[in-house]
Amino acid sequence: MDFDLSPEYTALRKMIRAVCEEEVAPVAHKIDESGIVERDLLRRLGELGILGVPFPREYGGMGAGEIGYCIMMEEMNRASASVATIVGAHIGIGVMSMYLDGSKALKAKYMPDLCSGKKVCAFALTEPNAGSDAAGIQLRATLEGDSYMLDGQKMWITNGPIADVINVLAITDPGLGARGGATVFAVESKSEGFSTGKPERKMGLHGSPTSLLNFDNVRVPKENVIGQIGLGFVTFMKTLDIGRVSLGAATLGGAQASLDASVRWARTRSQYGKQIAHNQTIQFMLADMAAEIESLRALVYRTAWLVDNGKPFIKEAGMCKLLGSEIASRCVDRAVQIHGALGLSRDFPMERGFRDARISEIFEGTNEIQRIVIASELMQEVGVRLRP
Repeated sequence: MDFDLSPEYTALRKMIRAVCEEEVAPVAHKIDESGIVERDLLRRLGELGILGVPFPREYGGMGAGEIGYCIMMEEMNRASASVATIVGAHIGIGVMSMYLDGSKALKAKYMPDLCSGKKVCAFALTEPNAGSDAAGIQLRATLEGDSYMLDGQKMWITNGPIADVINVLAITDPGLGARGGATVFAVESKSEGFSTGKPERKMGLHGSPTSLLNFDNVRVPKENVIGQIGLGFVTFMKTLDIGRVSLGAATLGGAQASLDASVRWARTRSQYGKQIAHNQTIQFMLADMAAEIESLRALVYRTAWLVDNGKPFIKEAGMCKLLGSEIASRCVDRAVQIHGALGLSRDFPMERGFRDARISEIFEGTNEIQRIVIASELMQEVGVRLRP
């Protein structure tokens, strides 16, 4: 059942679902096999306004806020996790970091092309020695005249090989490090000294390009600083908090796709002279999937409402990511079981869904980190500040 909050959101969901069913789902298997999402598809999504769903119209967006964005990510991930991951990294953490703290001039310069699909964005935080310990970043940015020179590496960067604009966190004051000495820069991939490594060969999300980024004295003008000098870590953490809500919406879409496929299969498949839907073990798996999905749906859209209404949401965002990723993994695991041997076949979407779902428990903050965030927020509510 759809979770529709108003006629406007109902219309938005209907439009996005139609696009996904007509243009994304039919190529999902091909994308997984080839490892490529055609740039024309991304441009098409941009032309339809999908790449600017949450942003104001003045920047080329649709103005649908976080609720609208969650609707889009839910529908997109039902069709293709690879496409949803490209879009999510582009909007939810890439463009979002610029929208949250970028200057008006910077947003006017880049956001219209990013929202229209003419350009693709990436978010560069992780480094070879800084994963969950995001404060351990080492990429340096040194001021030289009216520009900064960036030197170092980022790794596991979603959209890295295809991005035109990369929002990069770099150390500007080694004495302070990430806590007060890190700054975000909007870096154009055409800049001299910038290069990417070969795309990573991953278990899942084959069509979502991920790579190492190399910065060899890349010159970035001062006006491309996002937010305040030294407060880049704050910008990136704010961005990830919001990104976890839409990631929860994406996992909701994947879980729903697993349930829909399982219900169809339980009605179609017969064993011992009857549909497997009549077997209590199958019924229990379907019931558990449905119950978890509905609880996740309520959490995701309530949290999106908190974001849109300027209310605290960090704890709930962590829950969206934590519960969403684990519920999606459980749902697709049950779906594989319900489909039996066919669930392992690469000709059926369950096998791809199983591989694609696993990364959601790792990226944008591992689930172990989410538990720390949630516990910290809980204790702050009663006046206790947990030690890092």
